[in-house]
Amino acid sequence: MSDAHTTPPMRNGVTASKVHLPKQAHATSIYSFLCQKFEHISAIEWQQRFADGLILDANGQVLSIEQNYQTQQHIFYYRHLAKEVVVPFKHEILFENDHLMVVDKPHFLTMSPTGQYVQETLLVRLKQQTHNPKLTPIHRLDRETAGVVLFSKQPETRGLYQNLFAQHLVQKTYHAIAAFSPTLKLPCTTSFKMEKGQPFYTMQIVQGEPNSETQIELLEHNTIWAKYQLQPKTGKQHQLRVHLSALGVPILNDPLYPLVCHKAENDFSQPLQLLAASIHFVDPITQQLMEFFSQQSLHLPLQCNDNELTK
Repeated sequence: MSDAHTTPPMRNGVTASKVHLPKQAHATSIYSFLCQKFEHISAIEWQQRFADGLILDANGQVLSIEQNYQTQQHIFYYRHLAKEVVVPFKHEILFENDHLMVVDKPHFLTMSPTGQYVQETLLVRLKQQTHNPKLTPIHRLDRETAGVVLFSKQPETRGLYQNLFAQHLVQKTYHAIAAFSPTLKLPCTTSFKMEKGQPFYTMQIVQGEPNSETQIELLEHNTIWAKYQLQPKTGKQHQLRVHLSALGVPILNDPLYPLVCHKAENDFSQPLQLLAASIHFVDPITQQLMEFFSQQSLHLPLQCNDNELTK
């Protein structure tokens, strides 16, 4: 294999992943190396990927499962899942120019390939739709959260938009449905120190200097349920969900807060009532004010089991 490499083309919206073959690896074949490096992927799955021509050398040539291991090289592989739950909700492109794409994400759709999601992710769907392998999320929304999210269309200007988030120059407004609390004094600003919790994919509030801040307002209520407006000033994982839960008003249908309650992957009956409603920033290239609004909306339930989000 040659050390000079070219990135292979997308396949079904999936960009090839590059892997370096280190000198210290104890492997006789590339197949055995991949099994060692990615222990969470079964040997049978790697066998199938080789059989399907999804493992390539640095020049984009298909490798066989017998290919000898050669150090200080690169190979490519395509992520693939034999079985993947189809997410029956569509995204919508709200705006795009040469540098930026703004998308309205539905609930239950993961942002990027991870774990049990590859084809059923927003990034892969967009790459399939636009044939642009350079698309990259500038920020992220949870799988359970719907609403406005930004994508970079080219790496040359991606950093300009990422820097807006790093410098807190982007105003994001969310809407959430949760229980109405007559004792909760709003508007208010919540500040907590957040860190990883247990299970590992959750967050928790701990004692110490706050590292997360959210402005919260009450938009409307029917004495049982309320619609809250949330404006995060920081971007901690699950921040809005944790903050509302800490106030005693966890977001309706939240499967993680205050208690973890796993649902079947194909259960789309109760979407988390959290929506990234709008986003505002000054474009770093044009210097124009950019404002984008989700076409989705949240409505107060008329009764306890009415969890519907309508568009």
